[in-house]
Amino acid sequence: MAKQLDHHQTPLFSGVVEHAQSNPIQFHIPGHKKGKGMDTEFRRFVGDKALAIDLINIAPLDDLHHPTGIIKEAQTLAADAFGADKTFFSVQGTSGAIMAMIMSVCGPGDKIIVPRNVHKSVLSAIIFAGAVPVFIHPVMDKRLGISHGITVSSVRASLEQHPDAKALLVINPTYYGVAGNLKEIVNLAHQHNIPVLVDEAHGVHIHFHDDLPLSAMQAGADMAATSVHKLGGSMTQSSVLNVKEGLISAKRVQTVLSMLTTTSTSYLLLSSLDVARKQLVLHGKTMLDKAIALANQARQAINDIPYLYCMGEEIIGQDESIYDLDPTKLLIHVRELGLTGHEVEQWLREKKNIEVELSDLYNILCLITPGDNEHTVQALVDALRELASMASHKRNQLTPLPVALPKIPRLAMSPRDAFYADTELVPFHQSAGRIIAEFIMIYPPGIPILLPGEIITEDNLDYILQNKEKGLPVQGPEDFDFRYLRVIKEYQAIR
Repeated sequence: MAKQLDHHQTPLFSGVVEHAQSNPIQFHIPGHKKGKGMDTEFRRFVGDKALAIDLINIAPLDDLHHPTGIIKEAQTLAADAFGADKTFFSVQGTSGAIMAMIMSVCGPGDKIIVPRNVHKSVLSAIIFAGAVPVFIHPVMDKRLGISHGITVSSVRASLEQHPDAKALLVINPTYYGVAGNLKEIVNLAHQHNIPVLVDEAHGVHIHFHDDLPLSAMQAGADMAATSVHKLGGSMTQSSVLNVKEGLISAKRVQTVLSMLTTTSTSYLLLSSLDVARKQLVLHGKTMLDKAIALANQARQAINDIPYLYCMGEEIIGQDESIYDLDPTKLLIHVRELGLTGHEVEQWLREKKNIEVELSDLYNILCLITPGDNEHTVQALVDALRELASMASHKRNQLTPLPVALPKIPRLAMSPRDAFYADTELVPFHQSAGRIIAEFIMIYPPGIPILLPGEIITEDNLDYILQNKEKGLPVQGPEDFDFRYLRVIKEYQAIR
């Protein structure tokens, strides 16, 4: 019988604090040496205690690249918390964990099945690995103008068409809180002996409450890159990579993760992962009870405001991709106001000192977490009510925004081959039909409009311009002004 672990313990954080309290004379990095060599203004703001545990991997503090002490103990507790065989701490954010996850199972020429609405880190990993993406079209919500997830039937078709795929990647849940039938997708992939990798950047909390969608580990997935910092209470840039062994070698994962990870690992970030795990295990359900209640309260109030719609459980079962929903995500559809999501975000920032998670052409996204309370939620609702009242006076003068979604372009060559090919810059408006050699995406959320190796279409160019004209954060090309795009060079025949 396995020994029951004590989740009241925080071996990593406690060990770091104990070391700091012993107050050793330091002749090692970081050079600020407990803040003494640092700018005074910054030191006062951050605080001496934080700077005292800004340490390096000296022997008493273990080494993330080869853990044998307090980091190993903390990772063992985290694995138990998430139901994993192994859990690795990441100080490279979930982007680093996602890249390690993919690169540990894919090599040059290997196929990996991925949804189109993946984060840019997935595509970066595919380029580094030399893998070839096989895209599944996510279900598009034409009313809201967003992508949901992938369906069991689309996964089945992809596995039948590409039985040689090395892995299947699934997003669970999406940025907007929508979850597919992950358990059935996992079972289907395992029937083909194909591991399932999960981008769980927006789902650390779902493992700790029965009213939330199934987590990757609960659904039987083989690996999951999980952002503890986003919704789990750790510091920004700290995440975990959860692994179930069988189709996956944890030793291989450790090797790849180490290749991608700085040797100067932050003990502030690592310690925050240790204490976040403790809080989630011991108090997660109670904290999430409160967050769910606040979110539902906000959702009901927002849906009572004219011309606004906040997505809720009524969409579950609307199509095959919507199997469950995380209610703590408030996707607020603003199109009927005659305003873009970006305009609403700006108004909230400038007039009400409220910051949202993201905006797109038609929506804003607000996250309700255990860090919220009645006051913060009411401030959001009151602000939206005021905005809707103001917009209603001008609404007859405004043209409602049409919902338009870009078509997925054809992949003409592997992303890696395109990224490293001979390239040239061509004028933006003359680039249709050429093969692009750089990324173009809206960030956040970081979903690609174009990625290296795809054929540029007029539809894609129009979509880019539409988003730029509305002030949305279209990013990627080396020419920030979008006058030129970098494409694969075409050679003329020698005469």
